[in-house]
Amino acid sequence: MPASANPSGDIFGGWIMSQMDIAGGIHAYEVARGRVATVAVDAMTFHLPVYVGDVVSCYCSTARIGNTSIAVLVETWVSRRSSGKVEKVTEGRFTFVAIDQAGKPRPVSGDGND
Repeated sequence: MPASANPSGDIFGGWIMSQMDIAGGIHAYEVARGRVATVAVDAMTFHLPVYVGDVVSCYCSTARIGNTSIAVLVETWVSRRSSGKVEKVTEGRFTFVAIDQAGKPRPVSGDGND
């Protein structure tokens, strides 16, 4: 939307990063079978701009599972409104930690509901 863009019509990188964090968090939640929190953005690369009107999609894969953490690779692709062309615009690696109801780290293999 226009409020998320600069005067040239490019979407702010922070907005894209927040969408990637949401997508990565959903993926990590499923892997951990419960609550997770973002602890790091280990890498982030912006390849191409995202424009107002582009349809944005984030795709996630598990890079690594540790005792309490999950590293998630997130790729962001757009379908260009003007041409319909599909392009990868951004990629990053996000690390999440599995947490219990008290907000303390817990093993990823736990069910997250105790």
